[in-house]
Amino acid sequence: MGSIIFWGIIRTAVLIPILWLGVNYLEFQYWWLLITMAVYGVIIHPAIIQYQRFIEQNKEVILDTLCSSCKYFEETAVLCTKLDVHPTRETIPCDGIEWEPK
Repeated sequence: MGSIIFWGIIRTAVLIPILWLGVNYLEFQYWWLLITMAVYGVIIHPAIIQYQRFIEQNKEVILDTLCSSCKYFEETAVLCTKLDVHPTRETIPCDGIEWEPK
């Protein structure tokens, strides 16, 4: 999930100077339309797609593993916060020994 935010910040940092340079080439009435379309197309839409991929890739871990019912499991990062390890469908970081119900 952190990579989605990281790349959103990078895309924002690239887009702002480009839009700043483009302000001199457009009329004011089209400027806000361009800003809106650029922010959605370059920042928001790719972040939504990345989030949907993240959820799809981790759906089984979030719903069907022993880790998902543990109090140390962080859903948004798919992370065991006690051991600081990402569980997968095949591996449980603590082998169920450290498991505690929510």
